[in-house]
Amino acid sequence: MKIKGYGHLTYCTNIHPGETWLEVFKSLNDYVLPIKEKVSPSQPFGIGLRLSNAASLDLIKGENLRAFKSWLDEKQLYVFTMNGFPYGGFHGERVKDKVHYPDWTSQERLAYTLRLAKILAYILPEDLEGGISTSPISYKPWIEEEKESRERIMNLACRHFFQLLEELIKIKENTGRTIHIDIEPEPDGLLEDSEELAEFFKFYLIPDGKEYLKHKLAVSSADAKSLIKNHIRACYDVCHHALAYENPSEVFKKYEEVGIKIGKIQISAGLKVFLKDREQRKEVLGKLKLFEESTYLHQVLERKGNKKSKQYPDLPQALNNILETEGEEWRVHFHVPLFVDNYDLLQSTQTDIIEVLNLHKKNLLTSHLEVETYTWDVLPTDLKLNLKESIQREMEWVIKQLS
Repeated sequence: MKIKGYGHLTYCTNIHPGETWLEVFKSLNDYVLPIKEKVSPSQPFGIGLRLSNAASLDLIKGENLRAFKSWLDEKQLYVFTMNGFPYGGFHGERVKDKVHYPDWTSQERLAYTLRLAKILAYILPEDLEGGISTSPISYKPWIEEEKESRERIMNLACRHFFQLLEELIKIKENTGRTIHIDIEPEPDGLLEDSEELAEFFKFYLIPDGKEYLKHKLAVSSADAKSLIKNHIRACYDVCHHALAYENPSEVFKKYEEVGIKIGKIQISAGLKVFLKDREQRKEVLGKLKLFEESTYLHQVLERKGNKKSKQYPDLPQALNNILETEGEEWRVHFHVPLFVDNYDLLQSTQTDIIEVLNLHKKNLLTSHLEVETYTWDVLPTDLKLNLKESIQREMEWVIKQLS
């Protein structure tokens, strides 16, 4: 839905299980339509569409895509952003580090992302830009385990980004639609935070991309640089940057200096907890045990004083060390409801969302805002609320912050 002065707001449908197109379409009927009636009854409602690789292949078969576009028009719905991070299964199975597979060193990731771009260009309203969030190249521990060269990985990923970029430019020329790919840093990704994403743009994407486009398209260096920045952007996941203890205004300033556009802000909250004496930590251990589950990675980033001091690849490893660590604060990669900021001894990173939205109100950062709380089915029992009502509450909470 369009929020006057602040862009388009939606929620990401990766919340709903469904790996085939029929399953995805059923969830759109079952959830998106009732939510539209509640939060946007009299104006078109935008969808943050998540398609697995399998669903994207289903959608381009026969008349499926044309029929989907007709359905969107009929129901006063539109798609302006997509989540192209999870390639395969995302619910009801062990995902963990597989969420990064296949990574940007593979032809599979390139083909999948290009397919999403073509789908989005077909269904995107004429007056909007389309964005697709994607993975931070690869999963850092894989590279360390295999002792692969970071330089080789970066160069191979860039080659695939440049091939994608060339196709996005053709889409723009042929359809008039601007599609941008929004790289999403996250803990233990090859690009973990704003500093690593900025370095990727400065030292790989822009210099090498300029040479690639100058050779392939016979454009000037300035035009090549402009094309790169227009079609490859950053996805600012609020939870991920909060986990890294990053100050939002400093991140946005850094991106502006490098020339990185914000393609999408994913509005999400993680857990945070302050560690005190041993008895308090025992109580915290009991609370955090409720969030220990086997589907997703829940990285934990520790801080002592004002410096990040340790990082755990998943919650169980952190819990094993909670009584001995010298850390004073933990932030946990577990997306929790936006509208709750306190869970007894635990808190959320909700204040980061409020700060980001306030910055957005002062200086429009992007036209794409997407709520992304995908963990409803793995939340502790006492936090599991009615899903439709919860999505509605999250949307209304964001609207209230913007107003």
